[in-house]
Amino acid sequence: MTANRQSEVLEAIKDVDFNANKYQIEFNTSHGRILLDLLPDVAPGHCRNIVGLTRIGYYSGLSFHRIIGGFMIQGGCPQGTGTGGPGYNIDAEFNDTPHVEGVLSMARSSDPNSAGSQFFICLGAHTHLDGQYTAFGRTADEESMKVVRTLGSLPTDHGDRPQSAASIESATVIVAPTE
Repeated sequence: MTANRQSEVLEAIKDVDFNANKYQIEFNTSHGRILLDLLPDVAPGHCRNIVGLTRIGYYSGLSFHRIIGGFMIQGGCPQGTGTGGPGYNIDAEFNDTPHVEGVLSMARSSDPNSAGSQFFICLGAHTHLDGQYTAFGRTADEESMKVVRTLGSLPTDHGDRPQSAASIESATVIVAPTE
């Protein structure tokens, strides 16, 4: 069973101030850097959650365990199977952000309030996800999107697991004052 990491996350986000600062998540992956802009105006709870998990080192060393070409890359499972999480759930924050290429969204089970640490980045437009999954960020630049596309083109097995390395080697929160 996964240990509950919520108290660590809550401690790590005590200084988060979306009015004073812009927050980005940087994933240094086995295929290059992915920089993600967060969207706290539409999903502040999800943004706080990923900032906290990143700050406690949760994502460093995890894999992209599910890749579906043309659809999405998914990561954030500590078991690498798609069955794990941080030991707690966060409530859905459905919003009007469309699930288009580069959008960061939260994975969940059939329960809308079952998200924890697993996320996905879209490889195309998928309007059937709109209003069903919480979109809370997007790739910050074309170089990041190229890395997402590279990961999305990796050969996979019948269970959508990549057949070669697809991992987050390190994850960092970047904070800059808003202008």
